[in-house]
Amino acid sequence: MLHLALGLLLAGWTLLFLFRIVLTWYPQIDLKQGAMRLIGAPTEPLLAPTRRLIQPIGGVDVTPVVWVGLISLLRELLVGQQGLITQLMLRSQQIG
Repeated sequence: MLHLALGLLLAGWTLLFLFRIVLTWYPQIDLKQGAMRLIGAPTEPLLAPTRRLIQPIGGVDVTPVVWVGLISLLRELLVGQQGLITQLMLRSQQIG
């Protein structure tokens, strides 16, 4: 159950950051208004401190790309085919 929930959570977060990447092409869209809050609210708490560490490159905010990479790595390490949680589940099935 934890395996599935964590996998879905990380996949959902990746999807939100991918939406953020696409929305950077449309700077006129306000992520604090309407349905766009569903994308802005869960991602901004991670992006804001990251922007202080990684400045825009050529005027382009690359922090959503950084987070897609980090979350994808974390997802693979935890719930991927060789992930820690996956391996623990397999071992518990073999023992039990």
